[in-house]
Amino acid sequence: MTLATTNNATILRSARLALACVVRDYPVGSAHIVTTPRDARTHRVLHPAFYGCFDWHSAVENHWLLVRIARRYPHIPLVKRIERVLSIHLQQSKMRREAAYFSVGERASFERPYGLAWALQLCAELHAWDTPLGRRLYSALRPLQNAAVSSLGTWLPKLSHPIRSGVHSQTAFAMGLALDYARDVGDPAFADLLATTARRFYARDIDGPIAYEPSGHDFLSPCLAEADLMRRVFTPRRFAAWLTRFLPGRLHVRPVAVTDPHDGQLAHFAGLNLSRAWMLNGIVAGLPAGDPRITGLRRLALAHRRAGLESLEWDGYMTTHWLGAYAMYLETSRGLDAQ
Repeated sequence: MTLATTNNATILRSARLALACVVRDYPVGSAHIVTTPRDARTHRVLHPAFYGCFDWHSAVENHWLLVRIARRYPHIPLVKRIERVLSIHLQQSKMRREAAYFSVGERASFERPYGLAWALQLCAELHAWDTPLGRRLYSALRPLQNAAVSSLGTWLPKLSHPIRSGVHSQTAFAMGLALDYARDVGDPAFADLLATTARRFYARDIDGPIAYEPSGHDFLSPCLAEADLMRRVFTPRRFAAWLTRFLPGRLHVRPVAVTDPHDGQLAHFAGLNLSRAWMLNGIVAGLPAGDPRITGLRRLALAHRRAGLESLEWDGYMTTHWLGAYAMYLETSRGLDAQ
């Protein structure tokens, strides 16, 4: 793929934002649990690889963004700089420390499921980067990869109900990312666990309450994310029948305006527009050819894409520290591609 096949400005803007972000220490928002005086350390000390971008999951997302750009567009001017940053951050010693952070005690739920799912997306992207650097970095991430799979694999069988929020705790979105990872790297046991759990959580759902979306600070749609997950699990014919029960009638979702792009919570709607766009595209991809809903869903996806990409030009760290990754996920059709 060449740069000309997608939006040049979006790719370059996203790359520049990520490069500035992954090395920026402050401001920082941390969910760090302090159990002893020794735990009172800076974010960079606690997270030697993923200390930038305000929070851990955003740092992981932006490293995924950088790998995806370097892998798919190796001739753009920023690639050498991207490769230097990745080589510094994605070292095995740092990955061991990152993995150790959430592998014990009170931190077992750290970044579960959202951040861990993005960590697995990063692993999948490196797995697909068939160059000496890509193979070296993928090997270096093995401690983090194993810890993330273990954390989610231990948690999901014990989780009695899905989490249907529009933010980081949502299960459907994270499970979709994790399922793509498992299939991409060839982990059939983990893939089977995710697919089985998806059917346990969602196969019998009807009348999804999409009319009540969004909540005031959502960046994910609970209903569309669920549908985007189930199209990964069902055959097209079965998915079409399930979707008819789950979202009967015509969808009336519209892009959501952001009233204050400098407010970190209110700015979530910019990401909601982008994630809705790719979820709608995913639903279309899961339906049988000729399904009468396809035209309308594509129209809605395009409207959300336009609204979401406009937000990428805003200034202000509350949006720039994460929206680039969402724009790249959409613009490069991640979730729909075969890597």
